[in-house]
Amino acid sequence: MAHTITGKKQLLTRVRKIRGQATALETALEGEKDCLAILQQIAAIRGAVNGLMAEVMEGHIRDHLGDNEASAEQRQAEIDQVAKLLRSYLR
Repeated sequence: MAHTITGKKQLLTRVRKIRGQATALETALEGEKDCLAILQQIAAIRGAVNGLMAEVMEGHIRDHLGDNEASAEQRQAEIDQVAKLLRSYLR
């Protein structure tokens, strides 16, 4: 079973926290809050998204690249896809 299904509750909890942080950022901007408070909120959102990405990426690597039944070709295809995704994410 895919790691995003078995860990669905935990992942959704993280996403909901990120949504709350984004709403707080929107409120801060609408309320013309201090720049520092807005920057702190942006940093918090970025950290939360990075944590979510790391958790899902780790599960993906363990499930798909650690699969003993995967052929060398399947593993290489997964590596290529993960590398492409990481390049896109880190831009």
